[in-house]
Amino acid sequence: MCLAGQTRLIEPISHVSRRLGLKPAGDNGTFIQRYAIDKVQIVADSSTAFVHSTTNTTLKYGTDFIFADNMFENGDYAGDLVLVSGPVSGTVTADTASLAGKVLILASPRLRGADRQRVFSWKPAGVILLTGAPDSIWQQIASRNNRPQLRDPSRAPGGPVVLGVRLGSLQPLIAGLGGDLAAAQAATAFAAKSLGAPLHVHARIEPVERNSAPNVVAILEGSDPTLKNEYVVFSAHMDHVGVAGPKGSGGCRAQGADSICNGADDDGSGTVAVVEIAEAFAGLKPRPKRSIIFLNVSGEEKGLWGSAYFAEHPTVPLSNVVADLNIDMIGRNWKDTIVAIGKEHSDLGATLNRVGAAHPELNMRPIDDIWPDENFYYRSDHFNFARKGVPILFFFSGTHADYHRPSDSPDKIDAEKESRVARLIFYLGLDVANTIERPKWNPDSYKRIVATN
Repeated sequence: MCLAGQTRLIEPISHVSRRLGLKPAGDNGTFIQRYAIDKVQIVADSSTAFVHSTTNTTLKYGTDFIFADNMFENGDYAGDLVLVSGPVSGTVTADTASLAGKVLILASPRLRGADRQRVFSWKPAGVILLTGAPDSIWQQIASRNNRPQLRDPSRAPGGPVVLGVRLGSLQPLIAGLGGDLAAAQAATAFAAKSLGAPLHVHARIEPVERNSAPNVVAILEGSDPTLKNEYVVFSAHMDHVGVAGPKGSGGCRAQGADSICNGADDDGSGTVAVVEIAEAFAGLKPRPKRSIIFLNVSGEEKGLWGSAYFAEHPTVPLSNVVADLNIDMIGRNWKDTIVAIGKEHSDLGATLNRVGAAHPELNMRPIDDIWPDENFYYRSDHFNFARKGVPILFFFSGTHADYHRPSDSPDKIDAEKESRVARLIFYLGLDVANTIERPKWNPDSYKRIVATN
């Protein structure tokens, strides 16, 4: 489902929340929390970059570079070029204070998630990402960069200007300034070498459209006079990737005449589970001690937008959120196991094992992450809670041949299996909501996931 089409879904969810007697926890006494999604466009003819050196090199927008991030403001950016070698991950222990105000050339080809936040925290004037894309691919990249683009609503505009620069355009300049790009790309230890020349970037961008997208937030108030001020969150994302084809996203391609990317498993299964869990909690007497938040977010497929916005603009104090139980794709694959990503990072893992063992009638065994190389821990909405210090578990049955395809359709959902997964998550949430002690991070995990973000 595309962002623009979500009104058809959020209204029924809001009606269900009201029928269950849940309290609205969105904007202005409603169940809906909205966040801005603005479209902007690069002003191609006015954007250039040039280096003051013995060669006085000029880089042309669209030919030599693109803007790899559209969060910059109109303006002129300048700083001395610095070639950064080795990983920029949490293992960086070097003093990075001297990198403030510089333009960093990253030998590492990618900059995502926590690594991006870390590099931005060094307060550079600019960041250069190198690409060796051949002409045909580069032309596609440059063409896409010229189109109107959505801005990430979880981030405020400003900060460094980020360029994607063709390897062939920059490598001679780096060599001429005494840098060794091949050695930098092969390095296993972090290092930063000043190239002794400033880069100036003339960057122009303009808004072309303003819109917004919704999260749905409902609360079941707890029964304990003190603990009701703390919260257990059940979350899932209600968006998918829209319509297949040139205007589609997420890699979805039409299958014959079918161009609608349904998202029944990704993440209709999670959205429905949150609603069903809400109904189960609303029928409890007595109610759980802690309050429960039922959160269906949008924009996950765009980059965890809705959950990021909620984490930055929570409608309850985030310090009072004791756990997030996130549900994404639980309607397919195995009958008797469910992957609970994040078990090893907090004592929620041990609690889940205990709860699962206490309910053998479910025939649903929670298991550890079996795809660690896929980095799923960083790829769904729970991560925006984790990086803020909230212990999480992420319930996930894995991808399949219909992932991000029109064939991810409702008739393929194993509803009986999904109901058992949802019941397991319900029992876990009930345990967490009624236990006096809050869930606790494992210290090493906290240091790696929270303290470095």
